[in-house]
Amino acid sequence: MRVSRANETDIQSVVALNNTYVTQGLTLKRTEEFAYAHLADYRVIRDADGGVVACAALDEYSPTIVELVSLAVTQDVQGLGYGKALIAALEKLARKRGYEQLFAVSYSDELFLSCGFERAELAKYPEKIARYAKVDKSELEVGEKHCFRKKLG
Repeated sequence: MRVSRANETDIQSVVALNNTYVTQGLTLKRTEEFAYAHLADYRVIRDADGGVVACAALDEYSPTIVELVSLAVTQDVQGLGYGKALIAALEKLARKRGYEQLFAVSYSDELFLSCGFERAELAKYPEKIARYAKVDKSELEVGEKHCFRKKLG
């Protein structure tokens, strides 16, 4: 398993993989425009044929705070450590870019806690709540999402 930076030819695959989990409420819908705008922020894991089987990205909120978003792993490779590998790679990237805090909103409690994150209140991230309201108001209506953070600095 090797984590690498996504490239332009991965955009459709990354969007399709992410959007596989939208109807379950596990990911927010992403567009090709979002993926293109965040291309330098995406990391992927490929199968033996070069197809994207896992992806995740960083999304900046301020010069000190960044969110880990769009974490998605195909069902056939779940449980093999791909999610942990992507989280570690994006944490490394966030540190390299000088962010002081990395946060994520997810229902994968065990995964994030096992990667050294701690629970946090979503209310501490008003910018995220504002983005939910813009992107999909139903995200706020389903109950509080599980929020995790990791101090990097």
